[in-house]
Amino acid sequence: MNESRDNAVLAVDGGGTRCRVACEIWGAVHSVETGAANVSTDFDSALAQIRAGLDQLSRQIEVTIGDLITLPAFVGLAGVTDAAIAGRLRDALGLTCARVEDDRPAAVRGALGAQDGLIAHCGTGSFLAVQADGAMRFAGGWGSILGDEASAQWVGRRALAETLRAYDGTQAETDLTQMLLADLQGPAGIVRFAGTATPAQFGVLAPTVTSAAKKGDAVAVHILRAGAGYIADIAKQLGWQAGQTICLTGGIAGQYAHYLPDDMQSAIRPSLGEPLTGALALAKEIRHEHL
Repeated sequence: MNESRDNAVLAVDGGGTRCRVACEIWGAVHSVETGAANVSTDFDSALAQIRAGLDQLSRQIEVTIGDLITLPAFVGLAGVTDAAIAGRLRDALGLTCARVEDDRPAAVRGALGAQDGLIAHCGTGSFLAVQADGAMRFAGGWGSILGDEASAQWVGRRALAETLRAYDGTQAETDLTQMLLADLQGPAGIVRFAGTATPAQFGVLAPTVTSAAKKGDAVAVHILRAGAGYIADIAKQLGWQAGQTICLTGGIAGQYAHYLPDDMQSAIRPSLGEPLTGALALAKEIRHEHL
């Protein structure tokens, strides 16, 4: 590793589903994957997952963990909400040349590279970001209770709420509402489910909604139009300009494309890369700053 140190960087990309730890040496990327890592919901578990990843990576590339933690590093993790928790994680891992942030910057850099544009990420959670002249501006990502509009869990919750409205007779029933009412054993079953469901469990309902929307179900279409409206509104408030690239990332984001305004639909492009790619690119910037 000694002769390669000047050309090596470390990156961590972690969220509610998995954590990936990678080292790039002379252009070759070596990576490992461990379990979920959200430092706000469970700091100790997230720390354990990252440490497990560092251990696996060190054995894969035959270097010590001590070598790895001194490399220029970017750590992007769900749940990093302020400098205090970032510093706590940096100290716990023993990183000596690292930026620790939430998982959004890596997703933006991975999707857009260095170009200006918008990323609308809608997975289990959601956020939007605009990148302009290398600077990023974010909105959302505040979790299922206070935000995450247009996410998969938001779609699932909305579908259940609309189903209860249909049961009350304050809106028309549709195939979707009838199906959900039957599957969850009536309104009492819906309330029981919602009382304990995790964001991921709400999100499991989203494909049912998107499938119904493709068949023209009025309630499903209404929900997707609302999600697309949120994306369009926040994108413009963040400063997105017509003609700038838009990347729709996450499991459900692409389902909104058809419902976006024409100028946004025409700007949609595939992502250039994944969040881990973005984390490695940000780590290289840190290396450059310290040359």
